[in-house]
Parts: sequence; C-alpha cells; structure tokens
Amino acid sequence: MGVAALADDLRAAQHDGAALDIATNAAFGARTTYRVGGCAALMVTVADSVSMAPLLACVARHDVAMVTLGRGSNMLVADRGFEGLVVVLGAWAERIEIAEADDEASVRVIAGATAQLPVVARRTAMAGVTGFEWAVGVPGTIGGAVRMNAGGHGADMAASLVGIDVATRTGISILPASALGLGFRSSVLGDDQIVVSAELRLAPGDAAQSVARVDEIVRWRRENQPGGQNCGSVFVNPEPGRVAAGELIDRLGLRGFRIGTAEVSTKHANFIQADPDGRADDVAAVMAEVRTRVRDATGHLLRSEVRLIGFEDVS
Repeated sequence: MGVAALADDLRAAQHDGAALDIATNAAFGARTTYRVGGCAALMVTVADSVSMAPLLACVARHDVAMVTLGRGSNMLVADRGFEGLVVVLGAWAERIEIAEADDEASVRVIAGATAQLPVVARRTAMAGVTGFEWAVGVPGTIGGAVRMNAGGHGADMAASLVGIDVATRTGISILPASALGLGFRSSVLGDDQIVVSAELRLAPGDAAQSVARVDEIVRWRRENQPGGQNCGSVFVNPEPGRVAAGELIDRLGLRGFRIGTAEVSTKHANFIQADPDGRADDVAAVMAEVRTRVRDATGHLLRSEVRLIGFEDVS
C-alpha cells in the first residue's frame, strides 16, 4: 500500500479514460513562489472536471497524505520533499464568470479554484464590479484564498464569499461560507478538501473608479513590499488592527537577519526571502528563530500564514 499502490490505481483510472497526468518524483518546491524545496512523491494534474470523480475514488482507497497546489504562494516545501500526493487542477478550473444576481444591488461572480486573484480583481474591476479590488495585491488563487481567508487593504474573502464547490475523498459537495469557519487568515478546511470553485457576491460600481483603485493597490505593493522569492506576509498579525507582526519583528532589529540562504527582508520585516538556488530548510529556520525572538521579547506567539509541507516539526 502507499504512494506506489495509489499510483498504480491512478494509472488504471487513466487507462479507463480519466484525464489524469501522473508524475512521480515531481518538482514541487520549485512550483511555489519561494521556488525552493524538494519533490513530491506523486503529482497528478486533473485535466477536466469529470476526472475529479475517478481521482477521488482512487484516493479514498489509500491512506496517503494529500495537498492541493495552486500558485503555491503560501507554501514552503521541505528540501527532503513530500512523501504524498499533490493534486493540481487544470485550466478548466481557471474560469471566471460574471453573472446576474437575484437583486440589482449585487453581482454574482463564479471563479474556479485556480483563477488567480489579481486576474479576478482586474476582470471584475474592468466590468464595473466593485468589492474585490483588494485581491490584486495577493499573489494567490481563489482556492488558496478560500482556504486561508486571504485578505488585504481592509477586506478579505469572507466579505464576499457565498459558498464553494469542494471535492473530498467521498465526492463533491456545495458548502456555504457559513460552514467554512472563516477567521482571520484561517478556515476549517483541511488538506483532504479540494476547493473546486467559489461563488462571490460583489456590487455594481464604476469601472473607472475600480480600475483606479486596483492601480493604486499595485503601486502601493511595489513601493512597500519586496519582490523576489518569498510567499508574501509570513506571520499573521497577532492583534489585527492593533499589533502588526512586521512591526514587532522590526522593533527587534531583525531586518536582514540571515540563516544560510534565507533572510528577513530589508524592505518589509514580515517577509522572508529565499536566495536563488536556496534551501527551504533555511527559510524554515529563519521563521522559527523570528518566532522565538518575538515571543521572548514581547510575549506574542506569532502564527505563520505559511503551510510547511514535508517538515518533521511544523509547530
């Protein structure tokens, strides 16, 4: 049993017509925004929506850890890799549909799990739909944004999310936003729950104003946040609106703090940068040391926004 048996089961489903692209020892860390880390024992790309059912049927028969990969903007994969299954949804999950709502005061938007947040933000803004401009500054996908209740610039997914289509080892179902336990950068969704699409409820607005807001957010991000190999903000603000993680780190003089091939950004203290051809384990070590120093100096225990994949100690 295990990964090898699951791979054989998936190949049988592929032979029976399931549109599954199956790869072993597949690049994983390199596909995250950190661009460091090891391989996945097994990676499957689902090429069409109907192939989700045979994939899930195979997964249900095996006790193998599973994660879903979008842009990988909130993931750090250990250098030793991940001894499990990585599921990637194909281009069919990138759809963005702007539809009429039940009333004139709202607009219904359906977005696939792999639709990129900046693309959804720009598409809705250009269509004269307001309420999602904030997402242009978040380098992730709809699926990941639902899972962690992503947000920024005073808004988050919970503000507009109506519900999701979610796939699990037992099938596909519809869940309302109220069932997702959405909190500050968190939800109750687990690794065995794959967001397939999300329904948003936004509002009609002025296209010129929305596009101007999008452009303003992009300018702010370029001026205040670093580029390069990072995952965005690493730590959740311990007291949203009152105490910012970046400020706590900054007060301790940790900008530029380095371990091996990773360092706290000199531009924004809540970003940790990886060097080209760097090590994921160095990034994790910087994260751990920053948490320890902030805890010891301030009493605040910083919670990470980053999903640590394949590490032995993820505390």
